[in-house]
Amino acid sequence: MVLTQPDRPAGRGLKLHASPVKQLAQQHGITVVQPRSLRLDGKYPEDALAARTALQAAQADAMVVAAYGLILPQWVLDLPLQGCFNIHGSLLPRWRGAAPIHRAVEAGDPQTGITIMQMDAGLDTGDMLLAQALPILDSDTTGSLHDKLADLGGSLMVQVLQQMQQGKLKPIPQPAEGVTYAAKVDKVEAAIDWAQTATTITRRVRAFNPFPGANTVLGGESLKVWAASVGHGTPPAGLTCGQIVAVAQTGIVVVAMDSVVNLTELQRPGGKRLAVADFLRGSEVQPGTKLG
Repeated sequence: MVLTQPDRPAGRGLKLHASPVKQLAQQHGITVVQPRSLRLDGKYPEDALAARTALQAAQADAMVVAAYGLILPQWVLDLPLQGCFNIHGSLLPRWRGAAPIHRAVEAGDPQTGITIMQMDAGLDTGDMLLAQALPILDSDTTGSLHDKLADLGGSLMVQVLQQMQQGKLKPIPQPAEGVTYAAKVDKVEAAIDWAQTATTITRRVRAFNPFPGANTVLGGESLKVWAASVGHGTPPAGLTCGQIVAVAQTGIVVVAMDSVVNLTELQRPGGKRLAVADFLRGSEVQPGTKLG
């Protein structure tokens, strides 16, 4: 059985759309349950009761949880014979919480990984069942890293389920040292602060790609920055943070606190994501202009 979020309105007509998880489950003839809540004492107790009845009837050995988006109350954690196994996108206990991939890229971590965790009532505090590291490349965005971690997570979860069948699970408590929390990303974080270092700015551009998308202001208009790199040399004298140093087909060079940032992929409101050479064909950008 598959539990997934209720259908959501999407598109211009705001018609209800099923999640990809639901669509795949239906293609394979798997029962789908879509409660708005699993809290028996919450806002939608009838949904929670119906879900409990369905879960009890399923008599599951284990429940696999991946980015479900609803808090699992204790009755859910206790229901499967072997409990609930979560695919978490970090090497726990680093980056517990909602946005582990974003925060690892933003922090400049050299590696991340997947931890398969036995869920408990805490926030990503359960025992570890299996983990594997994955390097974070300088070219990685949250989007590209997410896709690599998704593949790895699926593979590790299959291994854990096989170990469960064989009675070979070995839960390991998380160490008390090295705990960090990956707070949910807020859209306001995506505004570029040009007074930060060039390295910090470029990491945040990668971390907020594809959501919420790093942004700045050019000529009173919001501008998404999808790709940027640390430039060479120190900023010219007399220019302040956020001022454009140079405009070329290879990038728009902007002053940061300690160096310069080369903007290489941009998007205007309502427009497409464009390489800087294509962007400049439709936009006149002058050196000396202040961003932000």
